[in-house]
Amino acid sequence: MRVSPEAPIPDWSALETSFEHNAPDHHAYLDLQNGQVVTINDTRPEDEEKRQQIARSTGRFIHLDPASSREQYRWMERFVASVEDPALRERLTLAIDGKGAFRRFKDVLLSYPVERDRWFSYRANLLHIYIDGWLANQDIVLGAYPPWGKPEDPPEPNIPLEKPASERAPGPSETLRRTARDLIDRLPAIELPAAIAYLQYLLDKQPSVHHEPTT
Repeated sequence: MRVSPEAPIPDWSALETSFEHNAPDHHAYLDLQNGQVVTINDTRPEDEEKRQQIARSTGRFIHLDPASSREQYRWMERFVASVEDPALRERLTLAIDGKGAFRRFKDVLLSYPVERDRWFSYRANLLHIYIDGWLANQDIVLGAYPPWGKPEDPPEPNIPLEKPASERAPGPSETLRRTARDLIDRLPAIELPAAIAYLQYLLDKQPSVHHEPTT
């Protein structure tokens, strides 16, 4: 990114929001004349006028490319690798495995407010690194440097998180247990007493079965 006093100062907050919002029906453009961010949603008919203005104004608007879901998933992997508590790190490793990873990851962190706050800072730092790189690649001239300064890359390597050996090839029993845990995690809190009562009923029917501790 190049800086010139004559260039517009962008709405940095809107830029951050646009670069992390990667919904397929959402589009954001940076107005190079005034630094404002223009958003368009395919489901809003009233945005058609903005779409036409952008099409007519060649060279004025540049489309913002948000961080992909794959990129943001990698951010979660790097954060999990930074977690010092072995038990929490294992829970998060399991949480981000498979469909629904983002939701399960957030659900686990709800019970760990300190780590949850650290995740927000960790994620913001990686988002800023992504934005800085994108602006540099586009060779855009702006009126000021970003307010977040120069973010430093975390020490955790940007590589896929290594899953435990047991998780790479789970047996049928473990697969069923993970499915059951996932279903319980998705239940509304109001339904949990009924689910627990039914599970207890099943356990009482089989008193001789050895029950493994749940996570």
